[in-house]
Amino acid sequence: MELEDEVLANAGVDVFEEVFKLIFTKLYDEFKSQEDKMFINRLLRHKINTVIQETDQSYDIENPDYEILKKAVEEIPDDDFRAMEFRNTGQTDPELKTKIQRLFDEARDRWRGVFPEHSAFELSDSHLAVCVSSLQDIKLFNSNLQVVDEAFEYLVSKSAKGEKGQYFTPRHVIDMCVKMLNPQPGEYMIDTAAGSCGFPVHTVFKLTGTLFTNAEIPAEDKEHVLKVFGIDFDEKTVRVARTLNLIAGDGETNVLHLNTLDYERWDDSTERNSRWVRTYGDGFDRLKDLRLEQDKNKLFGFDILMANPPFAGDIKESRILHQYNLTFKQNGKAHAKVGRDILFIERNLDFLKPGGRMAIVLPQGRFNNTSDKSVREFIAERARILAIISLHGNTFKPHTGTKTSVLFVQKWNDDPSADSFCPRVENYSVFLAVSEKGGKDNSGDYLFLENSNGQHKLDKNGHLIVDHDLHNHNEELPDGIAEAFIEWATREKLSFWRE
Repeated sequence: MELEDEVLANAGVDVFEEVFKLIFTKLYDEFKSQEDKMFINRLLRHKINTVIQETDQSYDIENPDYEILKKAVEEIPDDDFRAMEFRNTGQTDPELKTKIQRLFDEARDRWRGVFPEHSAFELSDSHLAVCVSSLQDIKLFNSNLQVVDEAFEYLVSKSAKGEKGQYFTPRHVIDMCVKMLNPQPGEYMIDTAAGSCGFPVHTVFKLTGTLFTNAEIPAEDKEHVLKVFGIDFDEKTVRVARTLNLIAGDGETNVLHLNTLDYERWDDSTERNSRWVRTYGDGFDRLKDLRLEQDKNKLFGFDILMANPPFAGDIKESRILHQYNLTFKQNGKAHAKVGRDILFIERNLDFLKPGGRMAIVLPQGRFNNTSDKSVREFIAERARILAIISLHGNTFKPHTGTKTSVLFVQKWNDDPSADSFCPRVENYSVFLAVSEKGGKDNSGDYLFLENSNGQHKLDKNGHLIVDHDLHNHNEELPDGIAEAFIEWATREKLSFWRE
């Protein structure tokens, strides 16, 4: 990463912190120009139509290709727009640093809980100037979050997140899960291994109809945003996630720095760590309202849970292991170690209310290994298995080639008066699918949809379209696995897909 090399040239500076500050500040600068963006979007529609007419092309104005969009943007005069501050416009290096630091201070105070008070850039004046020049022309606000995701994933990987077996979930996988589980306004959703909070943010998109832009979300939608939660044990990743959620949720967030699996020690933070309480207290208060047992952090009443938990490593700490049923063998003796993702299966089911539904990414072996039979039986006893989607082998490349599947379940609920009715039955059908088009090549680079001229096609938001078979990308792609599931779920009369 070019920016990293430029930062690293200043020995002794924390790469993650300094690049994070830069991205954070750049996002805020774009956020401040939200009125200009709305005006540009209106102007672009007229401009694109003019460009098409001048070139005698027959073209879908809702889906212009990159070259047409580029030409339209170039013809928009920019003399009447707010001057972007995150730019090196020829001032001296100390003057630029003063300007960028002031912008960062505003962002830090607007989006609290990401950086400590009085934090400042540690980069030298000259290094900051080079970094600003490198980043200033990159547009970070993007409804599919791909640009921001890739930048943050690269940074977090430098903090050895990949060594823990957890990777940022590709957005087209997230969208498939959200589409299949169909979250509705008023429902509570959580991601217990949140990473960059792709599942929560895309749930917000679904609930509010508002994509990741620098526009204000309607006031009536904010109550739905505050019913979406994320938890992660990696402090740096939580700060990344909080940044995205603060923007998507317009200033408030329920992203919490907690160890999901070690819930018996949450009180160490939630009651005895004043700094933690200042940062996360409001979100945790909202989480406490969903506890099924007063003053206990084991059982919750969430409607929806979506997660991609860490695969790598076993939990060996007996104090944690003894909190879980899956730790114990049939003879009552405890295993000395248990796979981290196995504990997440049980923990996640504890987060769901009766009738609650879940999507969880798991290594393929959990569905095939003879040694994991007891895990599969545990799941079937507590929930209806709705679907198993086998993801393409390239899905998580270049970070890992581990073969994965997504398990969808709904917790049993025999109450016929409940909206989330899921009566326990012995025999039922399960939706099975295999992705044959993963959206990436063997090197892990994204494959984008092209038009008949061989140019990358853009969707109605002006973004590249990953070529995959998981869902139809708002009808930009052929119907995929998600659409087939919805058709099946409707026939099955599942509670969340009843006609």
